[in-house]
Amino acid sequence: MIETVGTFAGAVWTALNENGAQNVKDLKKAAKLKTDKDLYLALGWLLREDKLVVTEEDKVLTIALK
Repeated sequence: MIETVGTFAGAVWTALNENGAQNVKDLKKAAKLKTDKDLYLALGWLLREDKLVVTEEDKVLTIALK
């Protein structure tokens, strides 16, 4: 499972690096992840590594690289 989540995290990092800050829905699509669970596992991984900035405005999360 750790290897799989690492792969998801790499896809999210690449999507953010190529496209800039995105909301959760767009990020999931850009990273080509199938489920919300996959996205949130990847976000947790990257947050733990202190690689992301997460902001919330009007109940919409926006994710960006640091």
